[in-house]
Amino acid sequence: MKNQKIKRNKNPRLVVVYSLIDVFQKGYKPKECINRYGRYLNKKDRAMFQEILYGVLRNALYLEWILRQYLPKPEKTSKTTLYNLMAGLYQAIYMRVPDWAVVNETVDVEKHSGRKPSLVNGVLRNFLRSGHIPSPEGDFEERLAVLTSHPVWMIKRWSKRFGREETERLVRANNEIPPLVLRVNLLRYSRDYIMKDLLKKGIKAEHTKYSPAGLKILPPYDFRDIEGMIGKVFIQDEAAQLISYLLDVREGMRILDACAAPGGKTTHIAEITEDKATIVAVDLHPDRLKQLKENILKGGYRSIGIVQGDVNSITWQKGFDRILLDSPCSSLGVIRRNPDLKYRYKGPEEIERFKQKQLHLLLNVSNYLREGGILVYSVCSFEPEETKEVVDEFLHKRKDFYIIDRMDKFECFFDKDGYFFTFPHRDNMDGFFAVRLSRR
Repeated sequence: MKNQKIKRNKNPRLVVVYSLIDVFQKGYKPKECINRYGRYLNKKDRAMFQEILYGVLRNALYLEWILRQYLPKPEKTSKTTLYNLMAGLYQAIYMRVPDWAVVNETVDVEKHSGRKPSLVNGVLRNFLRSGHIPSPEGDFEERLAVLTSHPVWMIKRWSKRFGREETERLVRANNEIPPLVLRVNLLRYSRDYIMKDLLKKGIKAEHTKYSPAGLKILPPYDFRDIEGMIGKVFIQDEAAQLISYLLDVREGMRILDACAAPGGKTTHIAEITEDKATIVAVDLHPDRLKQLKENILKGGYRSIGIVQGDVNSITWQKGFDRILLDSPCSSLGVIRRNPDLKYRYKGPEEIERFKQKQLHLLLNVSNYLREGGILVYSVCSFEPEETKEVVDEFLHKRKDFYIIDRMDKFECFFDKDGYFFTFPHRDNMDGFFAVRLSRR
């Protein structure tokens, strides 16, 4: 009963605290919290809930660092009280909520959560009375880590690879609110038709620069209006849309999507082939496959067949003309959409563990590519262990495979070795890697 009351609470600031507990202590994703608590909030409060939650997650290390300058015993402060203070501080710094409202509302939340209202009152008043926001000292990496709420190990890693200036651009891009991008179901509608449909709802959009199926939504908009259009459109970043085009699929082909759910790329492949290919969509997880089934139903696709299971242990009697392996990965290329990812990994050694799984998957699914076919290996990451190193080891083990030519229409995203990359700070897209492989 207590948990049910928490879920149905209609105070947006209070459910922010519950959500931060869920994310940091229980491993929930922010989107899960939005769905869990947001359904009981009205339009205005839901927007506030989402803004504060994502804002705190984007700036968590910085907010905590500031609070440590004012907390008498930070190590003894409960996580619940700390999260509440972080939410209050975020409102004071980034949302320009009046000082009196920040104090009153945060103290009121504390009475229902952390039980330290006098501490919260004192800390916030002292901060607001000081009239300035403190700035960290230290070397470049340490200061940037605090200011942009990225782990120091991540800053050092990227500085070594990209240089200081580009690293700063990257981490600041990670903290920006990403654009909402839709993929139009071109089997049923044109982009211009959907743009007119959106305009009736008071929502403006523009064509994406590279994807012929994409629309970039211009703020302001009510997300619930767009949710009601799923089937006509799907929410998918432009970079993710480009991955499907790299397969160069056509009607009549037999195509394997090896890690398919929730189905963004699967359904896109069906659209590109005008629903006239044979698409086998495989995924291990029942919950994710449920979402894939819903997307197939809403989009009205007939060419997609679903197989639940571990793609590593499935034997196929016939080969495939095209294979997409959009592999599980660290997802460090999509931090701007999932800011909690910044705090999930303790060091670079945790990235290494994805590499072996990815290589194992690639070696297995490659067995089922027909000669002359195309296999696209992709990840929403640009870390070397998950990208070039996986491909290098794969090509060393499989001499019958090679990297095929770049695609002219997406030439700007390929490097000299034939590797496809997109970056948040360079392209205003999610960070993706892909490579097009063929079999001799």
